[in-house]
Amino acid sequence: MAKKARLLPAYLVVGADELKRKSAIARLKGYLDEGLAAFNLDEISPTADTDPVAIISSLNTMPVGDSPRIVIIEPADKLPKPVSEAIVGYLKDPNPACTLLLSATTLAKSTRLYKAVAKVGPKAVIDCTPATRRDLPSYVQKLARSHGLSMDQDAARALVDRVGESTTMLDTQLRTLSALKGGQGQVTLADVEADVARVAEVKPWEFLDRLSERDVQRSLELYALLRGSSQVGLLTLATIRIRELICARALDARGEGGGVAQALGKQGWQVRNHVRWARGFAPGELERDLAACASCERALKGSASADSDSAFLSLIATICGGNRQPSRKGA
Repeated sequence: MAKKARLLPAYLVVGADELKRKSAIARLKGYLDEGLAAFNLDEISPTADTDPVAIISSLNTMPVGDSPRIVIIEPADKLPKPVSEAIVGYLKDPNPACTLLLSATTLAKSTRLYKAVAKVGPKAVIDCTPATRRDLPSYVQKLARSHGLSMDQDAARALVDRVGESTTMLDTQLRTLSALKGGQGQVTLADVEADVARVAEVKPWEFLDRLSERDVQRSLELYALLRGSSQVGLLTLATIRIRELICARALDARGEGGGVAQALGKQGWQVRNHVRWARGFAPGELERDLAACASCERALKGSASADSDSAFLSLIATICGGNRQPSRKGA
């Protein structure tokens, strides 16, 4: 919604990205005359007892002064059926001096309410679907620029690893980093590691990806954070990953690297780096690593916790190639 654009009678901001929804609401509120906001802004949190007559009355109220009237309903996906139906009826002939904004985490396109808002105009529905995990680092880099910061891919990925996938939390952390940088500057990987506390739970696949990339330093860091997980379960996942890389290498050798996803029964994005990772192993190394996984499994069974830890650390060193320099390439 551009600042000078003519407002539509209704908008629907829908999706799990809370930051995008909040930003859309803030942009709409920017059309209000601050001195008249108390008269021209009605924010409603629906409950089971919400009166449809009161909602329609608010929507039909004329604004005070030259400012538009804005009615915000959130969460719109919790609207009682009578209220939802009343709004559907209202949108057939809406008050031209009032703009309704419905904010929802989810709302099926097949619902009457969604269809009614969509009919208002081609820009009435604002998609707030969150970025996928693999796209979040790029999203964070863009978000950083809005705070006067620049970040490379490694720093952005580290921020996601530490903070998690909540865009609101990521934005809050970027605001903090911006304040530490005096409102502008480059945020490095070292800055993130020094100034951002880890609040997100480490996912096993993060460890597997760094292991596949033979990044010994990062693999050891993530393993330390995963120590509360089942070592046997983590070993099983590592063994599966080594087998996947063996498959990827074999297909790549035949010029069929593009068929990895089909061969493994996975989505393309799940294996997009498998060929590249497999190429990072010399002939025979992956088979050696598979044998090392079997040896580690034998060591884990019935061993004391200290011995189990040593066995797993040894496996990490074997797969990563001992004293290899850690790679910081994007996964």
